This record gives sequence, structure tokens and C-alpha cells, in this order.
Amino acid sequence: MKFVVILFLLLIVASLGSALFFLMRDKGGGTRTVKALTLRVGLSLVLFLMLMGGFASGLLTTNL
Repeated sequence: MKFVVILFLLLIVASLGSALFFLMRDKGGGTRTVKALTLRVGLSLVLFLMLMGGFASGLLTTNL
């Protein structure tokens, strides 16, 4: 489960970086920036739901 969380975090950062690249390259005129940011939001939501499900099912625990 830790590998999946780290993978999602890397994908989120990569999507954010590609959005910045498209913003600079297209000068704000294209739709690629919006698509990359939409993908980032979607990945973030999926990660959040997976974390909530992991804690609810007991797959993830805190180290308290």
C-alpha cells in the first residue's frame, strides 16, 4: 500500500509539472494546462479516497 501511495504522489507532482510546462509553452492559450490540472485533481481525489478506505479497512494504521 505504501508503494501505491508513493506512486500516486509522484504522478500528482508529474501532472503538476506538466501543467506548468504547458502553461509556459502555450502562453495560456491551450487546453492542455487545464487537462493536466484536471488530471492532478482527479489523482488527488483517488488518493484521498484510497487513504480513507485503507484506514477504514485496517490496511493502513498510524504509528502512535
